[in-house]
Amino acid sequence: MEMNEQEQKIAAAREMRERLLRDRYRPGYHFAIPEDIGMPGDPNGAFWANGRYHLMYLYNRRGAKAWGNAAFCWGHISSADLVHWRHHADALLPGDGDGGCFSGGAFVDEDGTAYLTFWRLPLADGKTEGTGIGIARSRDRNYDTWEKMPVPTLDGTEFGIRETRDSEGKAYPLCNADPSNIWKKNGTYYLQTGNLLVLRKMEKSDDASAKWKGDWVDLFRSRDLVDWEYVHRFYARNPTNRWTDESEDDMCPSFLPLPSSPSGGFPSGKYLQLFISHNKGCQYYIGTYDEGSDLFLPETHGRMTWVDNTFFAPEALIDDKGRQIMWAWLLDNAPSEPEQQILTGWSGVYCLPRTLWLGEDGMLRMAPVPELSVLRYNPRVFDDVNLHPGSEKTLEVANGESAEINLSIESLTATQAGLKVRTSPHDEETTLLYCDFEHNKLVFDSTRSGNAGRKVKEEAPFECRKGERIDLRVFIDRAVVEVFAGDRQAIARRVYPVRDDSTGVRLFCVGGEVAFTMIRTWEMMPSNAW
Repeated sequence: MEMNEQEQKIAAAREMRERLLRDRYRPGYHFAIPEDIGMPGDPNGAFWANGRYHLMYLYNRRGAKAWGNAAFCWGHISSADLVHWRHHADALLPGDGDGGCFSGGAFVDEDGTAYLTFWRLPLADGKTEGTGIGIARSRDRNYDTWEKMPVPTLDGTEFGIRETRDSEGKAYPLCNADPSNIWKKNGTYYLQTGNLLVLRKMEKSDDASAKWKGDWVDLFRSRDLVDWEYVHRFYARNPTNRWTDESEDDMCPSFLPLPSSPSGGFPSGKYLQLFISHNKGCQYYIGTYDEGSDLFLPETHGRMTWVDNTFFAPEALIDDKGRQIMWAWLLDNAPSEPEQQILTGWSGVYCLPRTLWLGEDGMLRMAPVPELSVLRYNPRVFDDVNLHPGSEKTLEVANGESAEINLSIESLTATQAGLKVRTSPHDEETTLLYCDFEHNKLVFDSTRSGNAGRKVKEEAPFECRKGERIDLRVFIDRAVVEVFAGDRQAIARRVYPVRDDSTGVRLFCVGGEVAFTMIRTWEMMPSNAW
């Protein structure tokens, strides 16, 4: 008996859910785009309001065409606990004069109106019509419906560029892409824009001077969110400190006050500028906001990815507790991403939500939000383990594909100590997470993690003195692994084991003796619907 149209749709939806549930690389408790192509898959438009966290996700809605062969939209999810998420209808779709919606931020005004800033894509490839910065708003209690406001004066004269004139009447390109979150000061709204397209234009121009190289952003302000005026560059890259180099841009910017503790509370007085360079991934500045001059003054710099750009496109919010919480897109890293997406029906994964704050030493601190502990079950506690050079100890965790592992490491004489995860019985496949005491690094070695993905060794700066106790938290979620070293450093990556028996967890050390203490593990309940 043939199915009618409605029955066919129901059967197709069921088949899609079941296919995703069978996907060995789809995470269970890291947010994954529900279906379709999250490439790019930036987290966008994060805000807290009316007791709920809201987060947008960029994806290519197949079956529709707007800009070229793509229809870039913003999906929308919300949660009361940062763990379990409800799906809303898409917040932003192509239309109203634009050919799609690229990255941007969010802002909630005093009256509860929420605003999304986004990069308006052109109606057709190579056309400037429809480009620039757009703003949408929502006034209903659950922020289910969004309307695009009248096009701001931040329209584009070229793709990603708004051309103006300098004091001498010469053409002067302003950044016109990736708007940040909006902030409000003395009744005036501010936002910054990313500089990638200006860099690309000016590197080929006659004026390819240092002024047009490296990371910086442009600042704009408005009294009504429609008419905007250019202020100046919001911060200046300092070439003498070598924090960044001339090859790096500033896109996906986020500018928010930095709390003084992981639980929020009073602001520290410092601000955090999160951003990416496309070639080197997520990074940040900590500094002071000179409100009189409307300038951000960077004081320290750090990165969240070191060997490539896997940790990408940060997005952050301030919640009702005063916490700053961020997400980032973990690039899929498969050998052929378009083919993978067509075969599996999805792509796009985010890191666990992290709370960020300022340490007493003036450096950034980070930790997974404590709400994630609700997913723990089947706890196991292990006796302390002392290892001799080159020895290993298997931990019989409940589930080597979905677990949280907490332990402390004290190096007695070892040069390296840590965990092997997603490892097969004889290390044919294995992922190494360890402290390098000799070189003061936290290491994520995925060179033997499977047949796919980026087979690299990522090394993050991390001072790990011998004799000091170091607390490690490791999250395993099928093809996603994250490691946090205390609250001072973290690495998150995708891995693609092929073998069914690559589920082992083992302690190991190199070059001397080590003590592993306070060893606890939990199986983790999936929180994604499928």
